Amino acid sequence: MVGSGGLGGNLALSLGASEIGEIHIVDFDKVSLHNIHRQVIFTLEDEGKFKVDVFKKVVESRFDGVKVISYLMRFSQFAKSNVTKFDLILDATDNLQTRGEISRFAKSTPWIFAAVEEFHGQVCFIKEANFEPFVKQNLTPGGIAAPIVMFIAAFEANLAIRYLAGLEVVFDMLYYLDMHSEELKVSKFKLPI
Repeated sequence: MVGSGGLGGNLALSLGASEIGEIHIVDFDKVSLHNIHRQVIFTLEDEGKFKVDVFKKVVESRFDGVKVISYLMRFSQFAKSNVTKFDLILDATDNLQTRGEISRFAKSTPWIFAAVEEFHGQVCFIKEANFEPFVKQNLTPGGIAAPIVMFIAAFEANLAIRYLAGLEVVFDMLYYLDMHSEELKVSKFKLPI
């Protein structure tokens, strides 16, 4: 898992409760109060602590038998030094540059892209699709509502659990979920391979 903030914390709670045996988490950031409203794994007392340290403590103390291996570093640094083979990579970041790095790192490993902005989000289980066309620089995202973060993380966790359990999932389909109005609108786009 790359990122332990809003998406990452929600993913940790879902995956830990589902008895995923081992979670590797990569993050370099510290907990800060300005975005804690959507980062449910942290408390006010965690301000200033490294996110991966709190993440590890919470998940391992809450879910018996779940082991967390944390990497306190930027993903670019992790990608250069890692030799571990993973079953699945989960994107829980907040920027396209890192997602591009995840795409290049993944190679033959499936990964799930997830993004949230305002009241909409995107999720895609990438196996063969080329993510590079999505990587744009100098974009300024809007705010993020906490409920949509939880919703998108739940969608991503569900795909991850289904895949890891050997159940059917659809690869390379981008789901765009819009909750701007009073109803949920879901659009699907097949990504080119």
